[in-house]
Amino acid sequence: MRGYRSFTFDDHQDYLRQVDALLKSLAAQGIHTTVTLFDPDAYAAFCADHGLDPDTPTARTRFTAGLGGSSAGLPYTGQPIEELVPLLVDESVRQATWEYATMLLAGLGACADCGEDIGHASFERAGHLLTRLVERAGPGHHHMVCSVPTPDEQLIAVLHAEASGEPEDPPRIEGRDGLDFVTVLAAGIALGGPGGLVLRTTAPGAKDRVHGWRLAGGRLVALPAASVFDAYCTDADTGEPVAPEPGVDYCPGFEVDDPGPHH
Repeated sequence: MRGYRSFTFDDHQDYLRQVDALLKSLAAQGIHTTVTLFDPDAYAAFCADHGLDPDTPTARTRFTAGLGGSSAGLPYTGQPIEELVPLLVDESVRQATWEYATMLLAGLGACADCGEDIGHASFERAGHLLTRLVERAGPGHHHMVCSVPTPDEQLIAVLHAEASGEPEDPPRIEGRDGLDFVTVLAAGIALGGPGGLVLRTTAPGAKDRVHGWRLAGGRLVALPAASVFDAYCTDADTGEPVAPEPGVDYCPGFEVDDPGPHH
């Protein structure tokens, strides 16, 4: 942005300090504020599409006004700027992941054998599998990570769920995180290629349990305990072994996926 003469900040830390002061001032006045990332490349494209001069405060205001209503924005609740920026980056990545996975599912078309919409069917199966995962994991706090490589992106979704284990209090998976997770899992099912899912359960008075599955042929296939240990205790960047965590049991995956005619 320093390439624009009308953008008068030379130091990004000074810019962030002034943003922080502005947010605090607005909050002190009782004004609700939504914060999002400002992407200079997206801004330049916006100005080109709308015939605007990008080197003007007016153009920046129009672009920012549109961003404020996007689903990648976060409400400002008094977070310090050094905490807010990483949260915004994570939210932007989450939104981009969901958009890409949704676009991928929408473009798959119908099954050549049965005529069923592949994206829709995969989404329904993914929701069913997620429910079974949480139910069969038992009571506790469940932390799940699903990773699906695609031709253009590495899709990763994270979900936290609570389960009491009581029949009258079934686990509920709601909200945006659940939608994101199901969408990424559905993409892995629909593509039929590689991928993986890890579930870690924390419960009072017990060791943490880690279970794992691989995506293959549109199914979740349970991994043996040795494979779960290897996956969890290997540095993803270097491939070097990582010491296992104390108080954690590395367990085989359990069956959640029934074979069907259109996997």
